Amino acid sequence: MSGLAANAGASMDDLRNGGHVAFVGAGAIGCYVGGRMALAGIDVTLIDPWGEHVDTIRRDGVTLSGTQGEANVRVHALHVHEVQRLIEKPIDVAFVTVKSYDTEWSTLLVRDYLATSGFAVSLQNGINEERIARHLGWGRTLGCIASTIGVSLVGPGHAVRHYQPGGASYTIFRVGEVHGRITPRARAVAAMLRTVDSSEVTSDLWGERWAKVTANSMHNGLAAITGLTHLGIYSRREPRRVAIHLGAEAARVGRALGYNVAAIRDIPVDMLEEAARGDEQAFAATEERMQGWTVRMTEEGRPSTAQDVIKGRRTEIDAINGLVVESARDARIDVPYQRALLDLVKRVERRTLAAGPENLELLQRSAAP
Repeated sequence: MSGLAANAGASMDDLRNGGHVAFVGAGAIGCYVGGRMALAGIDVTLIDPWGEHVDTIRRDGVTLSGTQGEANVRVHALHVHEVQRLIEKPIDVAFVTVKSYDTEWSTLLVRDYLATSGFAVSLQNGINEERIARHLGWGRTLGCIASTIGVSLVGPGHAVRHYQPGGASYTIFRVGEVHGRITPRARAVAAMLRTVDSSEVTSDLWGERWAKVTANSMHNGLAAITGLTHLGIYSRREPRRVAIHLGAEAARVGRALGYNVAAIRDIPVDMLEEAARGDEQAFAATEERMQGWTVRMTEEGRPSTAQDVIKGRRTEIDAINGLVVESARDARIDVPYQRALLDLVKRVERRTLAAGPENLELLQRSAAP
């Protein structure tokens, strides 16, 4: 496999000279991460169904803006109907970066163009590794959590990062094997991602996954129904209070399912649950940590679900709050805030309810016993 999986050290020279990396889905995350990797000299191909986007990248390159500065980089790009060209240059690492509901067809799209030792990495919201493994096998499936990268696609070929980089203070990417072992290929993927921001290999992919689902469930849908930004949610007391209830419900479900949910970002799960139960000391401590999150946020940053609502597109709410609600049924746990939010996002998505701050009160009423 061109040396990527063979060398536990996985130096940057190995990555620059030895591997072909594809991003299946060049939306905000695929375009930004792929663009940053290409800027570092990694051989990257972006694959996307948006014709104007692909044509712009071919003509003008990828434009990267935001908290990591301005850059433009030439990146190879393919329309979806052109993937057969990959027969000449098989993929060593395929990052699956489409919306969760597009996971399976995207995996099938590149399955026959993986190198002999090639594999796929889910760099998505939700928990999609099983969907990928259904078509590639578990041995060719890795997971990667991107926490607080905060990117958006503002136009064809133009991706913007809204969160300040995590760097040494906060690890953005966590790469994991489904079986939990630390492998050379996981280290190689983590090394690639360090060209973008801080990255490490985790031995607990599933616990990390559920922690990310929990964090997303606290603000993605909330931003979608209220029109608030990340900063708008976590810098104000009332949205923070609702976010705490949402997080506590999701964490409780994860624990009941057997996930090792140690902390949501830097908030211990016990503290989050105590805050939701009305413990004032725990609530104050949780609020203080949430307010600390805002240091890395910008005024413009919005969760992906809110971006989808603004653009009139289908959201991933089923893979976030929907997953929590479905899992809660299996665990026989009541999650009134999660259920109420899921319903409201569906209504906003269908345009039967307008997004606005007043929906925060509607959510609280709906979740009340």
